[in-house]
This record gives sequence, structure tokens and C-alpha cells, in this order.
Amino acid sequence: MVLRAAFHIHSTWSYDGSWTLPQIASAFAARSYNLLLVSEHDRGFSEERLRDHRRACKAVSNDRILLIPGIEYSDPTNTVHILVWGDVPFLGEGRQTLDVLQQAGEHGGVCVFAHPARKAAWQAFRKEWLGYLAGIEVWNRKTDGWSPGREAGQLVLETGASPLVGIDFHTAKQFFPLAVLMNVEGSVDERKVLDALRLGKFHCEAFGVDFDIFTRGLAGSLIKLLESFRRLAARILRFRPFRSRSSQSPS
Repeated sequence: MVLRAAFHIHSTWSYDGSWTLPQIASAFAARSYNLLLVSEHDRGFSEERLRDHRRACKAVSNDRILLIPGIEYSDPTNTVHILVWGDVPFLGEGRQTLDVLQQAGEHGGVCVFAHPARKAAWQAFRKEWLGYLAGIEVWNRKTDGWSPGREAGQLVLETGASPLVGIDFHTAKQFFPLAVLMNVEGSVDERKVLDALRLGKFHCEAFGVDFDIFTRGLAGSLIKLLESFRRLAARILRFRPFRSRSSQSPS
């Protein structure tokens, strides 16, 4: 069967998350998602907290939506981030990327290179990482906005890595019609979902169609234009409150 998954989800278990796991599960199930691949930040985690988080994800899962717990690991400079899922012990905060990939691989974990455009992380990419990665996040809603990341797309072309789309959910602002459609046979459980991810049995969509449409041609140009307008509007809205306060200041 084909399951609709939301990737890169943060809850209040992350230091910067604002929604609880039950709230997230309910909201994404209402948007016709079957799977949530949760990826809490490594900051403040421990092995005990990781076990508690796994139990919390299991408790929230139901016949409408399955939550798969994971950790987003950052390197010592907080530039490169790696999403890790699977039965992997907590690997620690601020670890070197290759160490994270190797140790996760030793435990059968599944890894994804997150938001290459953030802090120009794509420039730090190393080819020796490829053997440990299930894919590269080419469209991250929080970092890239309403259009795929140019640098991430180029990285996928150069390396042949599988492209993935991630919502990077922290607040309601990140709700966006991105999904990973995963081919899972038989009854659904965490192992089968991660096997499908590891074996590349998935494809990505945006707005209900193949996301690749938005990486080229007229659709690609249009969505990049919309993203430019969105960023401009955001800057204007951030500036206007400052102007309003300044105009009210006594002369």
C-alpha cells in the first residue's frame, strides 16, 4: 500500500517546538497523512529521554496515523544536521557528522541529510556520507519556503542521492502540502516504513502532484516567483511594526 508521510516533524519534546505530539498527530491525520517521521533536536536529549520519547510516540499512534520517533543531530558548529530514525541509542549532542552516520548505520538506523541550504550546509557535504544516507532533503518548508532548494537540487544531481521533502514542522506556519509517498507491503509498522525508506521505495509530492514538476519549467519558475514574493512580504511585515512604534515615539 502507499502511505502518505510527513517528514521532519518537531514537537514540544524539542527545545523550539510549540505543538504536543497529540496535537500534531491529530492535525496531520486531519490533513490525510498516515505517517509522521518525528525528528526532535538532539539538544537536551539523553538515552532515558529518548526511550521516553519512543513510548510517547507509540502512545499517540493509532489506526489513522503512525508516529515514528527520531532525532535531528547537529555537528559541533550547528551547520550540518542529520535526521536519524530507527532503533538507535542516543548518540550525543554536537557530534561530528561522519561519526553520527557510522554509529547510526551500525545500529541499522536510517539517515537523511537535512536542509542543505541552512547555513550553506551543502558546502560541507562529503561524498563519503553517501553510503549512509537514504536521501537528501531537497525541499524543506522552514528553510526553503515555497519552492525547492536550488543548492540541494544540484547536490542530488551531482551525487545521485534520493530527493526527499520535509516540512520541518515547529509551528502552524510550516503546514504545507509536501508529502513522501511510501510503498509499504502488508501491515504497517515502524520497521517496514524504515525499510521502505532505506530501499528507496518512495516518491515525493507537492500540492498533490510529483514534486519534480516544481524543479523545472513554467511551474518551477512560478513557484520560485511566489517564494520571492513571500519573502518580500515577510520582510515588509517585520519592518512595519518598527515603523509604527517609531512614528509614535515623542519628538
